[in-house]
Amino acid sequence: MHPTPFFSDLRKAYEAELHDLSFDSDGKHVLKKHLAERRKELPFLVQMMAASPEMVSVVFHQAFRFVRPEAMHQLLATESESFPAWDALGAALALEPWAQPLADAVLKEAEGEWLLAVAAGLEFMHSHPSARPARSGDDDTDGDNEDADKPEGDEEPEDADEREAREQEAAGQAWMESQGFDRKE
Repeated sequence: MHPTPFFSDLRKAYEAELHDLSFDSDGKHVLKKHLAERRKELPFLVQMMAASPEMVSVVFHQAFRFVRPEAMHQLLATESESFPAWDALGAALALEPWAQPLADAVLKEAEGEWLLAVAAGLEFMHSHPSARPARSGDDDTDGDNEDADKPEGDEEPEDADEREAREQEAAGQAWMESQGFDRKE
């Protein structure tokens, strides 16, 4: 399964957004609380659908039940300007009852159907490891990992973005520690 670059890139931002919402400054897991707050902000957030769809999509975290995974794989392989109508995705997924009012609010917006398709695709990728894109240079589509037998010393060099994110995280933790906060493990 090969998601489009749109979904591959946006997945990283979505995962980062979920991670940011997951913990408070004390390291306590507060995802449920932060998602509830974000959902209340939906009238404001819809203004950011085109510029930052991941920020709006997180309000639909755990809002979908995927009944036809093959249709979701097809969505992930579709270019963002060619997504099917929201009604057409109805056979592939179901919304949790609590999410229906949120979806109704989003559907009132010009780009609402597009955003719901994006949210469903991102959530599918988040909750189904088989839907995640293969690593760069990995054309292995049957799930076998040829590198699994390599000794640890032969790992691929890390991605520059991953290295930068790790360095920023370490710098942030060092700063927080210098301000008197306990180090987050």
